[in-house]
Amino acid sequence: MKRLILVCLLACAQIVFAQNAIKKSGNPSATAKTKGTFVLGKKEFLLNGKPFLIRAGEIHFPRIPREYWDHRIKLCKAMGMNTICIYLFWNFHEQKPDQFDFTGQKDVATFVKLVQANGMYCIVRPGPYACAEWDMGGLPWWLLKKADVKVRTNEDSYFMDRSAKYLKEVGKQLAPLQIQNGGNIIMVQVENEYAGFGNSSEYMEATRKNLKAAGFDKVQLMRCDWPSSFDSYTTDPEVAITLNFMAGSDVDKQFKRFQEKHSEAPLMCGEYWTGWFDNWGNPHETRSVKSFIGSLKDMMDRKISFSLYMAHGGTTFGQWGGANSPPYSAMVTSYDYNAPIGEQGNTTEKFFAVRDLLKKYLNPGEKLGDIPAPIPVITIPKITFEEAAPLFDNLPQGKESVNIKPMEMFDQGWGRINYRTNLTASSTPRKLNITEVHDWAQVFVDGKLIGKLDRRRADSTIEIPATKAGAVLDILVEATGRVNFGEAVIDRKGITEKVEILDRNTVQELKNWTVYNFPVDYQFQAKAKFVKQKVNGPAWYRAKFNLNKTGDTYIDLSTWGKGMIWVNGYNIGRFWKIGPQQTFLMPGVWLKKGVNEIIILDLEGPREAAVQGLKDPILDKINPDASLLSRKVGQNLILANEKPVFEGSFDAADSWKTVSFASASKGRYFCFEALSSQENDNYTSIAEMQLLGKDGKPISTQKWKVIYADSEEVTAANNSAEKVFDNQESTIWHTQYIGNQSNTKHPHQLVIDLGKDEEITGFRCLPRSDKSKNGMVKDYKVYLKSAVFNF
Repeated sequence: MKRLILVCLLACAQIVFAQNAIKKSGNPSATAKTKGTFVLGKKEFLLNGKPFLIRAGEIHFPRIPREYWDHRIKLCKAMGMNTICIYLFWNFHEQKPDQFDFTGQKDVATFVKLVQANGMYCIVRPGPYACAEWDMGGLPWWLLKKADVKVRTNEDSYFMDRSAKYLKEVGKQLAPLQIQNGGNIIMVQVENEYAGFGNSSEYMEATRKNLKAAGFDKVQLMRCDWPSSFDSYTTDPEVAITLNFMAGSDVDKQFKRFQEKHSEAPLMCGEYWTGWFDNWGNPHETRSVKSFIGSLKDMMDRKISFSLYMAHGGTTFGQWGGANSPPYSAMVTSYDYNAPIGEQGNTTEKFFAVRDLLKKYLNPGEKLGDIPAPIPVITIPKITFEEAAPLFDNLPQGKESVNIKPMEMFDQGWGRINYRTNLTASSTPRKLNITEVHDWAQVFVDGKLIGKLDRRRADSTIEIPATKAGAVLDILVEATGRVNFGEAVIDRKGITEKVEILDRNTVQELKNWTVYNFPVDYQFQAKAKFVKQKVNGPAWYRAKFNLNKTGDTYIDLSTWGKGMIWVNGYNIGRFWKIGPQQTFLMPGVWLKKGVNEIIILDLEGPREAAVQGLKDPILDKINPDASLLSRKVGQNLILANEKPVFEGSFDAADSWKTVSFASASKGRYFCFEALSSQENDNYTSIAEMQLLGKDGKPISTQKWKVIYADSEEVTAANNSAEKVFDNQESTIWHTQYIGNQSNTKHPHQLVIDLGKDEEITGFRCLPRSDKSKNGMVKDYKVYLKSAVFNF
């Protein structure tokens, strides 16, 4: 409690100091209670009646320790920003129904006031859906306790009522801070990237009305979508439309269709992606300074407003990291994002490139902010763990359930869950089939580890040995992040449906379970009974360490397996040996002089039970998982006796290509074969692929799985084959590079298992949308069949 009071006093002192400094500088626009206006003008935004070009940087206050908020805001101002853009995450503020929290780390009003105290404006994106690689896109997990819940639609009154109630609570915090009331909030966003999920104009209108009813009845409203889909639904004309696209994009092409439809509207890139997020098991994502700055300069030359997503990413502490699907792939703890301001608040080459560019475009009398002093970084000598607490010796009180249920039905939001039952006798091995594992499971029989199941591979079956009657079956499941984008956002954790024993020709569904819940809060972990011992299997490890001084550090967990870490009661986040992230930012404000405590829950067990604090992060050390590659060693696709269902040529435009078959074709295995490229190079690249059903609409991709790609780039860049159906237009499948040449030549093939036979009437293909033309397909063939192809 004393520490919380100290934090609040520090934050208040920062605000008062910043406000006094701004008043002395004579900047009246930043002074509280000076009422103003911000509206849409003809081809430009108008701030207090004058043209205003938004130079925004997005930062997320939940991903930054409160004590560092002012530091990060000042860095954005020093980079040339005049506005800060923020998300609110519904599940961060209402972790249980009707228990709203906007205090401490969640005090968004204080954050916005601090932005104003620094002489900057604010764009607020309250949701109810956010995305942001955040668990369930910001939607609260407890919605999933309603078995038939629908989200992001007005077809479910429960969802609409709950989201309206949440927005009213946000309004209580932030509506007084609209610019028209003397605050600094110039725009509030309606929902987020809705075209990536649905096309209901009615839902968007209902959400707009909910925002107005919540008190955002004066401020300018906005929305954002991709250039290819912004017109898939309509909103009230008062809502400004912004477009999101990646570093290196051709700016004129991104706005071409929009300007044809909205010739008098101001232009804004609502999210200009400075980098990209990382997934466990995939290479570290980066975007070059040259391509990033090139498109940013193009926007400045054309007087196009922008928001850098991210200006500073920060850290997804605790359980808040999300996931993509399809295919399922969870986000790492670091949200460095290859942004201009690094995860620790450090300045980077991108930071100075932005600063050097924007100083050339400042208004008369405007100047860049000063770069604040860096936050100290320290090292911590090696800490060896001597105390441990085996997980199965520290089980919480069990709950009885006849049937398997996901963890939400046991009132658990995050963490791990263990399902236990007894097996019948069998003199021979049997198959255990699980529908479905969300997200990573270890299977034990009488305490012995039998194997692991990984949702990334769509694992569902494992062989268990012969057993005696009454043998104990344990299935320990870890939730590694709810899907935060697309139709799979309804993502319950644990085991979602059933567990069966497959024994020769019989199928037996297992019943009568005892369920053990392992939540993520520190108090639960601290209850474990630690003793000095060496253990095997899932266990907590605890150590104490002394510090003479504090500072930020990077905790090196490269010798550990898979789990979660707590330091001084703070949940630092998930770790996994597969990388690419091997170190975890430990903010110095959460450390203390004297004795500190660290607890690690490792489900696999460490190679060495020790950690140290480094001065530099390790975000790019991946331990490749060969089972996730799309081509086995020596495997070759044989198409000599196959007949294509369609063959043709694409034009060179970087827009969606729609192809209709002469007649519908049915099959489960779809093969796309690229015969040549527009640039006559040896590569193939595709951003997105959609297959059209008998109704002419894209079929669901949730059960799709790449079973073969002759080539994919998974070392120099994250351009693996499944990127063609990950619902992210800025990520691509690209064949492998070796120097400036591909290691294979045309043709290049991609084979997708659709999960079941589908009736296909055509397909859509989206080329890459950046300035590069590498690998853009020209000539191609398409195959579809019910039986798997020959390899």
